[in-house]
Parts: sequence; C-alpha cells; structure tokens
Amino acid sequence: MNGFESEIFEKQTKPGGLCTSWKKGDFTFDGCIQWLLGSNESSPFYRLWSELIDMPSVKFISHEIRMDIEVKNNIDIKGGKVFHLYTNLDKLEMYMKDLAPVDERTIRQFIRSMRKIQGFEIPPMIDKNPKQLSFIDKMRFIRHLPLLLFLNKWKKITNYSFAQKFKNPFLREAFELLFDGDEMPLLIISLPLAFNDKQGTAYPVGGSSVFAKRIEDKYILLGGKINYNTGIRKIIVENDTAKGLLLENGEQSFSEITLSAADWHFTIFDALDGNYTDKTIRELGAQTRLPLYYSVILVSLGLTRTFKGSSHFLRFPLEKELICPDGTVYRRMEAHIYNYDPTLAPEGKTVVSFCFYTKNSDYWIDLRKSDYETYIKNKTDFAEQVIEIAEKRFGNIRKHIEESDIATPATFNRYTNNWKGSTQGWLPGKNLIEQSPIQPELPGLKNFYFSGHWTSPGGGLPVAIKSARDVVQLICRKEKVRFRISIHEALKIQ
Repeated sequence: MNGFESEIFEKQTKPGGLCTSWKKGDFTFDGCIQWLLGSNESSPFYRLWSELIDMPSVKFISHEIRMDIEVKNNIDIKGGKVFHLYTNLDKLEMYMKDLAPVDERTIRQFIRSMRKIQGFEIPPMIDKNPKQLSFIDKMRFIRHLPLLLFLNKWKKITNYSFAQKFKNPFLREAFELLFDGDEMPLLIISLPLAFNDKQGTAYPVGGSSVFAKRIEDKYILLGGKINYNTGIRKIIVENDTAKGLLLENGEQSFSEITLSAADWHFTIFDALDGNYTDKTIRELGAQTRLPLYYSVILVSLGLTRTFKGSSHFLRFPLEKELICPDGTVYRRMEAHIYNYDPTLAPEGKTVVSFCFYTKNSDYWIDLRKSDYETYIKNKTDFAEQVIEIAEKRFGNIRKHIEESDIATPATFNRYTNNWKGSTQGWLPGKNLIEQSPIQPELPGLKNFYFSGHWTSPGGGLPVAIKSARDVVQLICRKEKVRFRISIHEALKIQ
C-alpha cells in the first residue's frame, strides 16, 4: 500500500500461522477464531480489518449466549445448574436479576461497567501509532482520561473478587468459573461483552483459514510475493544492521528492511542468537517479567450427527478428575459444538472440539522429540478418556465418530514455532491495560522491526493487526514516506 516491494517467507503451506484450520475427511477442524473483535462498526477494529479485506462480504454469526457455565454445587436455583452468559446486556441484566433479586445492586454495577465501556472508542485513536502522536494528538487524547481512570480501577478487580460481592451462591460460583476456575481480571470478559452487545465480536463463517486467505488475496493483489514451505534459519546481520534472511535450505534473501512477524523467542534468541537484548528482553526470555499464555491440547471430533438445540460453547464439571499425561489435573471440561457453521461439516454432521489448557507444554514438546511412539500413545490415550467423558455427558458420541484429531502443545510449537506452544503469547493479568514491554525495534540493531501477537499480553488477531499497522507507520516515517491506506483498493477483494 505504501510503495515498498516486499516478500513473505512462511514456514507452512498456507497463510495464517496460529489463525488456522485443517481438513480431515469431510470435516474442517478450527484452531483459532471463536469470535473476531471488529466484526462490525461498533468496534474501531472494523476500520482496520476493512483496510485489508471487504468486511461487508464476510458473513458473521452473533451468538445469543457467549458461553454456558455449569456449576458443580447442588444449588436449588431457577433454571437449573447452568449459568447463561448472554451477549445482550439488557437480557443478561434481567436474567441475573431474576435469578438473584437480592444482588440487584451488584448486577447493576457489572452491567453499568460495560455500558461505560460502550461510551468510548477502545482502543482510543486506533489509527495512530502511540509512539508517533503529535502535540495535537496528545491534546485530543486527554478526552479519553475518564476511560483510563475507569480501566485503571477495573483492572484491579478479578472474577474472584467480584464474585464475593454476590450473596447468591449460584452467581458467586458462576463468576468464579468465568475462566474455568482461574482468577483473571474481570475486564477480560467484560470488555468483549460490551462489544458482544453491539454484535461487534462475531464469528466469521468458514473459520480461521478462510479469514486468513482473504488477507493473502489482498496482499497478492497489491503485488506481494509469498514463499511457502520456506523456514528461516537466521536473520543475516552485518555491522549491526539487518541485511536479510538465511533460509533453512541454505539460500539467502537480502533486503533493505527485515520485519519479523514470527515467534518472539525464536526471533530474538535463535534467528538473532540473542545478540540484541537488554534487561527487559532478558527478563521476558527468563519468564520473570510476564508469564506465558497457556498452550492447548485440542481434541476435535467429526461426528455423523447433529446437536440441534445444544449450547455452542459449554464448560462443565467432571465427575472425577481427568489427569493429563503432562501432569495437569482437570476438574472441568470445555466443549465447543460447531453446529452453527455449515461449512465445517456436511449436512447432518457436526464438528465438536474439547479444549484443555496446560502450562506443561515442555512435556509434550520434549516427548515428541525423544520418544515419538510414546508421544502418540499418550495423546491417543488422553483423547480416549475425553471421548468417554463426552459419551457420558452428551450421549451418542462414540459410534458417530467419523474423524478425530488430537493437537498438543508440540503440534502448535511444530506448526508455528510459537514458544512452548503458547497460543496467545503472553498471559494478560494486572498488565492488561499497561504499556507493553515488547518494542518494535531491538537495541543496537538497525533496519529491523518486529510485530505480531507477541507485542502485547493477551495476543490474538486484534493485537497482530494493530501492531503490524503501527510498525508500518514507523517504517514509513523513518523512510520519509507518507503513510497511506486505500480503502477503495481494500474493497476490491470479495
């Protein structure tokens, strides 16, 4: 868009990295998008996506319920043991008040917090690189001070601390289980819910690979070149200046500017041999500055049956603990039923996946390298236990399995190089709204830039597109090129 001649070197056979899905028989198993921030104009991210693809041509599905949470305690409550997290805030408020009139004040506080979020553009001034704000931009930014004060207050409130405000035991347990038992900032759920209410976080029909392909189409239309099946061994450096890439096949590709959108740890410590670091980078590498996001074991099933009327996303307690080969103990399970996307399975069939988060990714990565047969056996045995649980929970599962797939942290690491198989970079915590310690440039290295989902805790597609846009603005400024975007050109892609 800005007149630079560029090439992409991609390890795999198609675009997307972690934004991917894969085929098995007649089924498509998805490993990424459950909802996209910026699916309509209620979110400023819609503008960013529209710069790359024709957003009006993307069919989105907005769910009435974000997720269903089944509590464990035997609580006599209206409507059973399942808490419905409705995406419509009015409906959610009425539902919660009906369940627990005694907690009306706390419920109003929760709903008001999301209404407050809706009154601001988040993130503010999304079109600007925060490192390149002019004096006028900074003065305009002052009007967002109430938002910053609000976020600073709410970033300290977790789902656990807020749950204690409820007198009703059902609501209290439901909020404790918003993150399947983990304690996290409540903003991680309330921010998306504020956009859910406006249908600004919806699911693109076709899933992750189809969405990534649209961006590839735009890049090729503009004259970009993509080299698939081309892994990178090193970034070539001469006199502290990035000069290009040494490919895994031994070939070299030279350039005036090198931009890594790859794994952060691989880029810093492998491709650049750890030669361009500072205290912050070393602390990040030692995992003392920010914790890594979980990796995932994803058990996906292609079933010759449907789940009409079932929740599309459900978390429920297990009758007995499920112990993973890596030592992680699971007391709950997460089921994702893709009965809403007809493109993922033939008529009369459905994809169902079960997701398990783990911090013990090294077990799987090391085992696959050292003992492949045991690795296959262990992940298959684990999947068999999952299928048995699913059979008891949903019924009529095992005899309808036509295809199955088990992805482990070793799969994510092998396919994308993401450090320890992390699926979203750094884990968000109290640092949720703080400035990220990841910088687009490295100390002492010229003509090199970094972007991607590792640039901010929480990762994901919004972080990837925002950081990429920001870094191109930075490059344009350094090269004395006026940064420009052509929406007209973007809308040519169907």
